[in-house]
Amino acid sequence: MASPGNDAPTTPSIDDAVTDNNLQPFFVLQKGSLRKSERNLSGAVKTRRKIDLSSASPKASEDVEDEREEENMKLRMEAFEIVWSKVESTIKDVLRDINTSVFSEIQNWVHESFNTIKSLGTPDFPEATQSFPIARDASSKKLFTGLVFTKNMEFVDDLLTFEELGKHLKSQGCHVANLSSLDFTTKNGIGGCLRSLLRQFLMSTLDAADMSILASWYGEQNYANPVVVVIDDIERCSGFVLSDFILMLSEWVVKIPVILIMGVATTLDTMRKILPSNALQHLCPYEFTLGIPAERMDAIVKAVLLKPCSGFTIGQKVAVFMRNYFVSQDGTLTSFIRALKIACSLHFYMEPLSVILRECVLEEDNWELGIEKNGLSPELMLKYAFDLPSCQSGEMMEQTSESLAQAFSELKRLQNEWRAVVLCLHEAGKGEKVRLLDLYCEASDPESYNKRKAELDKDPDLPPSGPILIKGHAISEAVRLVRDLSTAQLGKLISIWESLTTGTEVYHRVFALKLLLKMEDGKSSKKDFTVTPKRHTSRIKLNTGKDSKLMSDKAVTVLECMYRDCMQPIECMPFHEIFCFRDVDKLRLALIGDPRRRIQVDLLEFQKLLRCSCCLTGSKALLPTMHDTSIMYNLAQEHGDLINLHDWYQSFKSVVLCPNSSKKKSRQSLLPKKRKEINESGNQSEADLQHYEMKQAQLSLVPQRSSQFAPLMGVMELQITGLIRMPTKRRPDFAQRVAFGL
Repeated sequence: MASPGNDAPTTPSIDDAVTDNNLQPFFVLQKGSLRKSERNLSGAVKTRRKIDLSSASPKASEDVEDEREEENMKLRMEAFEIVWSKVESTIKDVLRDINTSVFSEIQNWVHESFNTIKSLGTPDFPEATQSFPIARDASSKKLFTGLVFTKNMEFVDDLLTFEELGKHLKSQGCHVANLSSLDFTTKNGIGGCLRSLLRQFLMSTLDAADMSILASWYGEQNYANPVVVVIDDIERCSGFVLSDFILMLSEWVVKIPVILIMGVATTLDTMRKILPSNALQHLCPYEFTLGIPAERMDAIVKAVLLKPCSGFTIGQKVAVFMRNYFVSQDGTLTSFIRALKIACSLHFYMEPLSVILRECVLEEDNWELGIEKNGLSPELMLKYAFDLPSCQSGEMMEQTSESLAQAFSELKRLQNEWRAVVLCLHEAGKGEKVRLLDLYCEASDPESYNKRKAELDKDPDLPPSGPILIKGHAISEAVRLVRDLSTAQLGKLISIWESLTTGTEVYHRVFALKLLLKMEDGKSSKKDFTVTPKRHTSRIKLNTGKDSKLMSDKAVTVLECMYRDCMQPIECMPFHEIFCFRDVDKLRLALIGDPRRRIQVDLLEFQKLLRCSCCLTGSKALLPTMHDTSIMYNLAQEHGDLINLHDWYQSFKSVVLCPNSSKKKSRQSLLPKKRKEINESGNQSEADLQHYEMKQAQLSLVPQRSSQFAPLMGVMELQITGLIRMPTKRRPDFAQRVAFGL
């Protein structure tokens, strides 16, 4: 090692070498990226390169923003999964609770039927495992059959009901097999039904379809529990296969105490239409009735939209569309739930701050923490929140997370007031079948609220009934029904109102009304007690009727005041865009769709789909490399209702056989002999094109008249998609456009 005074270079230490090696690649990569970009800039000076260095920062910031947006989208989709999981579990719990009483009734009937079958005698194990049924009298061949009247328009709503029924009976110790109408087809026959039973009871797949196998399995269960076979929809079953299945089970009912449960959607007389008389005489039917679909719809709306389930809600126009979609389409709860799920997914996809709903599901009120976790900077999110359209018309608030959390709490409070009044109206009109979804659509109307508010601002002394009662609407119907209640009925209704409004400001009004009703009841009972025997009975009834009418009027006044003062829809509240989905057009497009418009857009903007290098020019000019169908449809836009086939073909030919500009210039300087060769080659190209199209016409077996213009395949595709109508005998030279308005 050289001395310090020597001029020889010193060997760097290990730490210095490691530091240089760590830093050097960083500088090299940075300069390499700059030089690569500088090579693309021909003729640029060094000072220009320094400016380019500063211009890279916006690109870097855009990349950061893209990463944040991607992270935010990921968090939003995770929040959607959490929110929809909560909504879906709530819907299942609601439907299960609605059917609880019917399920309990079916369960008791199953055990009573099982005891009746067992009273006929239980065979010993050797006798029960024989491969032939036991010969008994006709009474021992009766099958206890429960007919469950579902009242649904489509069996898709019954699938979950019978699945839950099977789970309920299994929890009570029954052996349950769920069969669908697909098991009772002519193709599968009786063997398909038996194999399905064996697969569900024995938990294994057997090729042999033999009832003795099922009898041996049940003998091993010590004959302790009933065997229940659930068929979800008998109206979709083959009558012959179902009849054979019933006759077979009736022969084995002593060995295997089978109890049938079958779903009926229309009428209970359907059994006589499907089954022959020899099968019907073996059935011992018992009827059960589930709730109607409208009642289940009310229960779902109440649990999901009118109770703090997930924080997610829908606007008035979306609610009206979903109601009409439920009524006019197939009328199934499944379609309504699917529409609600699509609306929820669209809301999370479109709204950046929708990730806050995750805290609603997890019952976390720390909104500030939710804002910090959303994947974007708190400053940007606060700016976005306070720039929402619903915050522009209100009072200016300080843009801090504390003020935002306070605004969210106020929105939650107002929503609870609104929900409580809607539920009170529903309880008032439930007796006359005032539907909750109709009330929701009316109560969430922002235009009605703004009109009512404007009238009250002009005249604060306006009576409560003035600006709200519209004859024929669900709200006015519910208010009218309160006037017709007796004192006893009104007392029950007010008790329900008290439980619905607990924890809200509306509660004080309902409680005061309840106290007033008790006082009036005390006075009337005291008067009745001091009545002398000489007093006429009709006068007592008259006074009682007057008191009841007076109390009903007071209850109506309280209900109208609650509606006037506390019924502010969520669309009239600040920051409602975060919690409420309102884009009905996107929901309609997702549910119903517009396939013809989608086809037209794809044909006109095919570059966005194909992304080919030859057509990514950014111009709308037609190129020869484009697809024939796209060229033909673009050219069809230049015509009206009718398209002249000759002009259409000539336009297509000018696009496909269009020479380059350089070739045009060279042609002018050629000799006549050369020109002749070029013309011949052009004619040959056109002839080849027509020959190709004629071959396509022959292969596609289209009429000869349609093959006189090109390109046939593109025109055929336009015809198949419903955009073009082919020529007729009346006008053979014209095609007709079918789709317009894009």
